[in-house]
Amino acid sequence: MKRNFKQRRSNLKKAIKSHSGASAFLVTNIKNICYLTGFTGSSAYLLVTPKRDYLLSDTRYQSQLQTEVSGLEIEIRDSSTTMLQLTQRIVKSLKCDAILFESDSISKSDFDRFESELQGIELIGTSGLVEELRAIKDKSEIEAIRKSIDVNQRAFNVIRAQLTSEQTERTVAHNLEHQMRDFGAKGCAFDPIVGVGPRAALPHGRPSEKRIGESPIVLIDWGAEVDLYLSDITRVLVTGKITARFAKIYNVVLKAQLAAIKKIRPGANLKTIDSTARRIIENAGFGKYFGHSLGHSFGLEIHEKPNLSPASKGTLEAGMVVTVEPGIYIPSFAGVRIEDDVLVTPDGFEVLTDLPKELDSCTVDLN
Repeated sequence: MKRNFKQRRSNLKKAIKSHSGASAFLVTNIKNICYLTGFTGSSAYLLVTPKRDYLLSDTRYQSQLQTEVSGLEIEIRDSSTTMLQLTQRIVKSLKCDAILFESDSISKSDFDRFESELQGIELIGTSGLVEELRAIKDKSEIEAIRKSIDVNQRAFNVIRAQLTSEQTERTVAHNLEHQMRDFGAKGCAFDPIVGVGPRAALPHGRPSEKRIGESPIVLIDWGAEVDLYLSDITRVLVTGKITARFAKIYNVVLKAQLAAIKKIRPGANLKTIDSTARRIIENAGFGKYFGHSLGHSFGLEIHEKPNLSPASKGTLEAGMVVTVEPGIYIPSFAGVRIEDDVLVTPDGFEVLTDLPKELDSCTVDLN
């Protein structure tokens, strides 16, 4: 599905109007530039003005820009010109009195250079203008996320079927990435997390040489990148007997996740969704073992706005896509996290992931 970058820039210009005195907006966050133009290179600035938009890059990307970008003025610098000098020339030619810039993606040293070179032009820092637009996914973005999830789940099913006791956490992680790429992913959305036994209690543990057969519990958190968009899923597998202790913890986490998902709808308070899951875990006596937020949005990046956490402010809107991933992590025993990707629909929610997650679906026989 074709992405309407012109419309995205038009939406941004409407947001810019709320900042009086600014006649242009300099976008420096490369993911925001990708969102607004379709450019997938690693070096560019985007200058958005009421009438014309300018994409600034260098000679390395001259051919790529011709195939990826349309409807913009392309400005290319050579090795004798810095990006700042190119920006300065264009801004001065436009006779701008003030420009907005992304304060979150410009360092203090870069800002000082901008301020020195652009004397007489007011620099107005802003935060989150493009990110707020990115929070609401359009049809093309949702389609890409669905594709990413499909690749993600197919890869997991292959890895699960091939699991052996001699494989290490690192082997499983590498096999997951290979399988995702084999199914069409550009790569991983993030480094896969594979934790066996007590190492499953490390929410962001890095895969080690610990073998799958050393403990009956395996936590796997993985994601794919397809058509620039990401996915994020977590499942826990049991390669031996399900103990009463594990069953209790797992069912508490599953109950918390399902209850939170049912709260998802346009207008739902972000903090309330988090507290719905957190309260169930606390009432079961495991509150101190759940320390992270309930979930986060994702898209071009794995962590985007909004978050579902005790500190979150605001509400959900149709078109947002969020993870719901409560967890209980008990040191020296294991960790349980169940994570699904959920779309906020006009009248409620749609769980985009469909891998089984009931307790009896966790068991797997090792090869």
